[in-house]
Amino acid sequence: MFKFIKNIFKKDKVEEKKKESTVVEEISVKVETPAVAEVSSKVETLVKEEVKEVGVESEKDVQEEITAETPVSEPDIIPEPVVDEVPVPEIIPETKAEEIAEIKEVDDTIEKPVENEELTWLERLRVGLTKTRESFTQKIKELVGKSHKIDDEFLEELEEILITTDVGVKGMTNILEHFQEIAEMEEIQDHRELLDLLKEIFHVILDDKPVPIKLNDGELTVIMLVGVNGTGKTTTIGKLAKKYRDQGKSVMLAAGDTFRAAAIEQLTVWANRVGCDIIKYESGGDAAAVVFDAVTAAKARKKDILLIDTAGRLHTKVNLMEELKKVRRVIKKVIPDAPHETLLALDATTGQNAVNQAAVFHKEIDLTGLILTKLDGTAKGGIVVAIKEELKLPVKMIGVGEKVQDLHVFDPSEFIEALLS
Repeated sequence: MFKFIKNIFKKDKVEEKKKESTVVEEISVKVETPAVAEVSSKVETLVKEEVKEVGVESEKDVQEEITAETPVSEPDIIPEPVVDEVPVPEIIPETKAEEIAEIKEVDDTIEKPVENEELTWLERLRVGLTKTRESFTQKIKELVGKSHKIDDEFLEELEEILITTDVGVKGMTNILEHFQEIAEMEEIQDHRELLDLLKEIFHVILDDKPVPIKLNDGELTVIMLVGVNGTGKTTTIGKLAKKYRDQGKSVMLAAGDTFRAAAIEQLTVWANRVGCDIIKYESGGDAAAVVFDAVTAAKARKKDILLIDTAGRLHTKVNLMEELKKVRRVIKKVIPDAPHETLLALDATTGQNAVNQAAVFHKEIDLTGLILTKLDGTAKGGIVVAIKEELKLPVKMIGVGEKVQDLHVFDPSEFIEALLS
């Protein structure tokens, strides 16, 4: 009897160990961490030892009973991790990178402390014309050192000096004619005397009256800027917007250069920093449509000034020049006498090529004036004389640096003083 009860007790213990073994197996299937696996292994060893103690015939018999009584649960299927594709970085061409660099420089142009901020405009102009003045003055000194008498040899050497400063053929001829008219001055004792004489001649050629951009009183003024790429056209529009906003004018910008995405972005940055409205489309849009919407909006919102940017184009491309004519026709549909100013941005460093550009643009779209940029980067400041003599167009503004303060109304008297003093 006691033996029977003992066997039953042993059988119960075996059943309990079987259940523990089943749990261990389920855990070992579902959990894969090293620490849990180690614990599971120890538990299985203990179960095996207990099974031997209670008299189970063999480990195989226990496993067969466990398998028969306990359903085997399938292990969880762990999905393979999804690896995100590594995005391929965009390769930016050099030209695009340079355009983006222009956008980043807008904040610097507006907000950085201005170098030599205490300088007056005339002093700033003198600094900007340093290259031209030093080159020109040095050559005049050498000329006077060779000869004090105004003779044919003297005039030939003066002609060469004038050519190197890009005063142009007509400008050079006019200057030499004035020299011949005062031929009674047989001797020049000092180079300063010759410079003073040149000052007088330059005053006669350039006229002393500045011709600023004309603004309508109490009505919208539409100003359109044109030019080839690289002349600083878009930057000039931003600087003008800043100047007019500082004067209390309400300003709107029109991003009419739809061919160059960076131009739209650059003008948008200017608009945000200056605090003015901007009308723009996506890159590649219809420039005429942008301008039409801008003129309509500026008129409806009673803006003082609308500054229109246009796509840079070579003056030799007939189809591109026709697009400019189309833009002008669109403007006139809204305001018949607009644009009130059509200004050509010229890079002074291009010398006589700038005069050729201006001649073609003026013939096609009837310019009202010029904005001469980058005078600080050239020794050919005489281009101002060439433009006046050959085109009879007024230079309305000049740029002698990167800052907003370096764009100023062109005053011939100040220019002559800074160039020849």
